[in-house]
Amino acid sequence: MSASEIKTQSVYRSEQQTQGADYRPAVILQVLPELDTGGVERGTVDIARAIVDGGGVALVASQGGRLERELERFGARHITLPLKSKNLFTMRRNVDALVELIRTEGVDIIHARSRAPAWSAYFAARKTGIPLVTTFHGTYSGYNNLIKKRYNAIMTMGDQVVAISNHIAAHIRKFYKMDPERLNIVPRGTNTDLFNPENVSQERLISLSNQWRLSGEEYVIMLPGRITRWKGHCFLVKALPAVLEALGHRNVRCLMVGSDQGRTGYRDEVLDLTKKLGLEDIVHIVDHCADMPAAYMLADVVACPSIEPEAFGRIPSEAQAMGRPVVSTAHGGAMETVLPGETGWLVTPNEVGQLSVALTQVLRLTPEKRAALAQKGRKHVIENYSLIQMAEKTLAVYEKALKGAIRNAA
Repeated sequence: MSASEIKTQSVYRSEQQTQGADYRPAVILQVLPELDTGGVERGTVDIARAIVDGGGVALVASQGGRLERELERFGARHITLPLKSKNLFTMRRNVDALVELIRTEGVDIIHARSRAPAWSAYFAARKTGIPLVTTFHGTYSGYNNLIKKRYNAIMTMGDQVVAISNHIAAHIRKFYKMDPERLNIVPRGTNTDLFNPENVSQERLISLSNQWRLSGEEYVIMLPGRITRWKGHCFLVKALPAVLEALGHRNVRCLMVGSDQGRTGYRDEVLDLTKKLGLEDIVHIVDHCADMPAAYMLADVVACPSIEPEAFGRIPSEAQAMGRPVVSTAHGGAMETVLPGETGWLVTPNEVGQLSVALTQVLRLTPEKRAALAQKGRKHVIENYSLIQMAEKTLAVYEKALKGAIRNAA
């Protein structure tokens, strides 16, 4: 089933309906805490678009955020509910709100993408008799605490469960006992039309280059992602002196592209380390960027030095789609998305020497080797991590959930 063929069979609700009822587009409700920025939010919007493009009805319930308007532009609908709250009374009220929404809108599947909304969605699904799909987006924490482990377990309690990488699927198998027939691996997708070097104009590059005060002559090392400790900003800063020494010059800019989202303490820590190492002219935090395809085009190397495993990690995939070499830490999702020596480099977490050597090797690539790597990286993403593949696999999970619900109702 392709993204343009999502007219799936509805869940029949009465004896009368089961006798000769027609097919109709499925109504899919996705629930998550908010619709601001991040991989969970982006994936929600992408799947909502696939549902609408295929003739289905896409509903999204959350606390809201900047991506609401994008949903509206392609015909999905947002319903504002306090689903970010972990307050037990609010979560209980959310159950009732979701039950009413399911019945009013004729929802066929509810798809939960985070723990607090998933608990409300679970009880709403059971009350209304529709299937629940859950997406396990991260490893979470607290597995030594029985209460937290139980709280996390909701993400394995869907009629169908989606893991966003083999890394997450292995984590689920390690900590939870569940029917393997319910576990589906659906890697996050990259929009290879948006992240396509051929679609980035010179005007966009010039505008962003001027904004960041780049001359076009310097080497650019880019670390995209929010400013948070586990993303490894300090790890990268510590690796830079050896890179400068190996190159024999300081014509390098290290751009950290992302918001601190209120984490001013860690941001100050990064800047203090930069000052301590005498790198004030090299390292720049440039905050949120609205044009990431152009940002990638300005980079000579994209660094993903996370010190904790990424559940999937969209940055390596996006960077490779843009033909940019990636240097990432060898754990989590990067072990699946980066091909060492072919599309990028993998280094041991917190091994400053390894990171310095890898960055230097990338910056010294010949034009011919850089072009070959770019071609291989883009091909790798298109074949394995495209948005179309994510949509098709997710829609297949929905179809599987619907068929299971129909069997159970028969």
